[in-house]
Amino acid sequence: MAAKKTKTLKKTAPKKAAGKAKPWAGRFTEATNALVEEFTASIPYDWQLYPYDIAGSIAHAAMLAKTGIISKKEAGQITRGLQEVLAEIVAGTFDFSIALEDIHMNIETRLIEKIGPVGGKLHTARSRNDQVALDIRMYLRDVITETHDLLAELQKVLVALADRYQNVVLPGYTHLQRAQPVLLGHHLLAYYEMFSRDRGRLEDCFRRVNVMPLGAGALAGTVLPIDRKFVARELGFEGICENSMDAVSDRDFAIEFAAACAQIMMHLSRLSEELVLWSSSEFGFITISDGFTTGSSIMPQKKNPDVAELTRGKTGRVYGNLTALLTLMKGLPLAYNRDMQEDKEPLFDSAETVTRSLAVYIEMLKGITVHKDAMRKAAEDGFITATDLADYLVKKGMPFRQAHEVVGRAVLRCLELQSGLAELPLAEYRKLSSLIRDDVYAALSIEASVGRRTSEGGTAPANLKKRLAALKKQR
Repeated sequence: MAAKKTKTLKKTAPKKAAGKAKPWAGRFTEATNALVEEFTASIPYDWQLYPYDIAGSIAHAAMLAKTGIISKKEAGQITRGLQEVLAEIVAGTFDFSIALEDIHMNIETRLIEKIGPVGGKLHTARSRNDQVALDIRMYLRDVITETHDLLAELQKVLVALADRYQNVVLPGYTHLQRAQPVLLGHHLLAYYEMFSRDRGRLEDCFRRVNVMPLGAGALAGTVLPIDRKFVARELGFEGICENSMDAVSDRDFAIEFAAACAQIMMHLSRLSEELVLWSSSEFGFITISDGFTTGSSIMPQKKNPDVAELTRGKTGRVYGNLTALLTLMKGLPLAYNRDMQEDKEPLFDSAETVTRSLAVYIEMLKGITVHKDAMRKAAEDGFITATDLADYLVKKGMPFRQAHEVVGRAVLRCLELQSGLAELPLAEYRKLSSLIRDDVYAALSIEASVGRRTSEGGTAPANLKKRLAALKKQR
């Protein structure tokens, strides 16, 4: 992923000022109803696009001058005016107007106020339709890069934890029942793999985002001799949208990003669920630091894993944003429709929710305390090496299905004697199969169980060391 990054600027809530003339007022004989102004305005949220709108406008003005559509002097006036407008927004002195509907017209109107009629030339050969598509794509390039970087940082934290606790054994679960012993480092690196796929999806999404729509006009292109590829180069896009109607009506790239966000949150939610369980008194596997937990207003003893729980809860809103975008687009004819104004709030919300969740998780995981003894004790309880006993019999020549039945009967006998598999007397084992010898007990140890799982991707210590070494080199 590589693109010319638009400088991220301080976000300041817009001040609302009414009474501005509409840029399209020539066609109308009545003033817009105040309720309609409130209902149709997007400035309460799309003001966040101002750095992208201004950067796109400066590149557009440079192109208009390059092609002779406006003079270089006029382009210079427009650029300086836009830079002054940018400074006002950053300083918090810019008056955003609901009457002007959106960020595009707020900026353009202020530009004309500052430099006069020449400011009205900026909108030559473009429409708000291709302008907003440009702004959203530029915004998403930055957000995708930020999210990708946060995922990489989270992965580094997971690698560090896996390295620090690579010899710690805990139960691996299926159906939330103790299944087989695994290394904690191996367990943690399962999430590393999930976040690797998330990064890959973002990289793939970035390619489709990084295509420039400006120059499509309202839907049909323009009769003026514009140079779209010049603007694309100026703004760091890899190419241009090849169909003007698709350029202004496409939101696939936004839906794709929202889908990537949903999967990131799903992975964080799964990790959250484990942290909630592991930090409970019933498990006691970990302690989350006080800085990332809260207490109860009534029960003094409580220490609640609120960050993990809220992350799990926020997953639902990100899912909802994806559904909202899909539903928004499903019935729209070509080309642009005003419905598409509704794309920004779910998009902004997903981006903010994911980046904030990742940022807090990076810090929270750094301070987690692992209780090795509790994990080990849980791994030793029950019949967690039952599969190892079956494997022992298979190595002696018994078919696996028969071995499975023999081990099942061994478990039943242990339950009758209130014993574990490692404590069941050899005489009892011999009743079940003559293949069982006194070497069976070595096969039933936790270390043996974990150590023998050397198949590629298995939990064996040798595998984990090799994987950690490879991941450290990737840094």
